[in-house]
Order: sequence, then structure tokens, then C-alpha cells
Amino acid sequence: MPAQPSLQPTRLPRSQVAMLLVDVINPFQFPGADRMLPDILEAARAIAQLKRRMRQRGAIAVYANDNYGTWHSEFSDVLGNCQALPGLRGDVAQMLAPHAQDLRVLKPQHSGFHSTPLQHLLSKMGVKKVVVVGFITDMCVFTTATDACMLGYQVAVPSDCTASVTAERKCAALAQLKTAFGCSTAKGR
Repeated sequence: MPAQPSLQPTRLPRSQVAMLLVDVINPFQFPGADRMLPDILEAARAIAQLKRRMRQRGAIAVYANDNYGTWHSEFSDVLGNCQALPGLRGDVAQMLAPHAQDLRVLKPQHSGFHSTPLQHLLSKMGVKKVVVVGFITDMCVFTTATDACMLGYQVAVPSDCTASVTAERKCAALAQLKTAFGCSTAKGR
């Protein structure tokens, strides 16, 4: 009797719009993270609200998350470790944890597109527009959004759905995305 295959192909959802959640499952262990935790929590709440509304409209959620140098881990390992963190760090991971239907990719560097299957996934799903949210505005969110622009996607980066180490850095990154790349930076609320 032949054994049942343990892996079943996943049918990819189809949508013209995807929400890219960049580094939202995050231990926030970089210099300056402690002072920005209130801003992170505010952005996380806005991200959670926007994700609910976008899901109701049929948008796909794709998590593009750092592996934080843990090359032998899976997304679930990163999620579990972050959810177990005390205080706001764990709260944010709990609040923004993916649902079963959400897709996940681990990234080795800043952009969600660099050395990941993200572009292939979005193409297979028929995505034309991406809404990029997450942390940190002037690093991983910025590089993911600019890469998406260069790949021909219509890009929105809701200003209330990101956080950065300083307000000045966040404002400068959003201004650059709007003026140089044509991204929408209107609030997601």
C-alpha cells in the first residue's frame, strides 16, 4: 500500500491587492528600540485595523519577515520567540500574528524582495498593488516599497502603519517615497 504524501499543494489565493507586513514579528533588539516602543504599539494597532479591513475586501496578507540571523529557524520559530517576549515586544507579536491563510516569507536582509520568493508569489496571485506596512520606516519598509515600485507595482505606504527610531527619519523616508517614487503615504485609517 503506497504511503500518503505528507505535503499537500497549497492553492494560492488571487487578488489584485496584497498587504506586505514587513518585520512586524520583531524582537525590537536594535539601538533605540526602547524609546520607540510606544510608536511601535500605535503603528501595530493601525496595522491590525487596516489588515482587518483589507481582508474584508479580499486582499492577501503576506508577511515578509527578517530571520534575525537564525538560519535554522522557520517563521513559526521567530513568531513563537517574539510572542514569548515580555511587555510591548510580546504584545505586538501577539497582536500582529498571522492568520492561517496569511502567507509568510523569511528575508535575509532589508527588502522583502531580496533573495525571497515574494515577487514570484505576488505574480502568481495576480497582485498589481501592494500596501507596505511595518518596521522600520526608513530601512526595511523603505527598501521593500522602493523595490516594489521598481518592479512595477502600485505602492502605498500608510504613514500611520509604520514606525522609525525618530519622527524625523520616518518623515524623511515617507517624503522620499511620495515624491521620488510616487507612493501613496495617506493614513490607512
